[in-house]
Amino acid sequence: MASPPSAVARSRAIPYLFILPALLVYGAFSLYPLVRAAQFSLFEWKGFGASTFVGLQNYLDLAGDADFRAAILNALVLIVFYAVIPLVVGLALAAILRRGQVRGMGFFRTVIFLPQVIALVVVAVAWRQIYSPNGLLNDALAAVGLESLTRGWLGDPATALASVGFIGTWVQMGLVMLLLLSGMSRIPQELFEAARLDGAGAVREFFAITLPSVRGEITVALVLTIIAALKTFDLVYMTTSGGPGNATTVPSYEVYFRAFDLREVGSASAVAIVLTIIIFAINVGVTRIGERES
Repeated sequence: MASPPSAVARSRAIPYLFILPALLVYGAFSLYPLVRAAQFSLFEWKGFGASTFVGLQNYLDLAGDADFRAAILNALVLIVFYAVIPLVVGLALAAILRRGQVRGMGFFRTVIFLPQVIALVVVAVAWRQIYSPNGLLNDALAAVGLESLTRGWLGDPATALASVGFIGTWVQMGLVMLLLLSGMSRIPQELFEAARLDGAGAVREFFAITLPSVRGEITVALVLTIIAALKTFDLVYMTTSGGPGNATTVPSYEVYFRAFDLREVGSASAVAIVLTIIIFAINVGVTRIGERES
């Protein structure tokens, strides 16, 4: 006859009972769709009717697909606008605000975080009006005598991607600055006072104390903003729809375009899986670099 489980065994099992519902929800809404997308990527299917098993052919086709390569390159460019520029500017501004002890910091943090809480569809519509030929940006350039620079910013292949990227910079700046300000607020004031007694200036103080102290926040900010850059869809869809040509197409928009416009569900699923792998690989690399340097 089996003996009843001991009290220790029961106590060890209790935490898993609380985790199990979360695992079930995560599996149902994250893992299962991912597995289904991987399954669809092995078939040629229009989204209805019969499907044909093609194995890895959809992935092989992507290797020679110029539109897909352009989408990947555009996404990498957007990383500069979504992650690198907000991080560099955010570090500088956060350090200035931290050193200057600006009054009303709580109100300022709320204001700079506002782009994060506004729906991106609303943001896209507003910036599309700003970038229009008769929009605020061209009016401002004409008012200061730079009328030669006016153009249809989202309709020009030379400026469309940078214009969309700048919207991403504006959106992500508040999040990055808030993370960095939060990290800097935890630095003991005694470290800064000791550095000033040793004759350290603002620049030396930044690189010796501030920057090493916020490496964790920098890593988090990079992970969040890189993910946002690689999976951006709504901004592109609402502003340019991937155009002109393929100047602003990105992998997430390629998934939508192939699945719903071209009716190539297998190819769209392959793009989604490749995008997932790229996001995972880049963010694992960023996290490991941050952990190694901390």
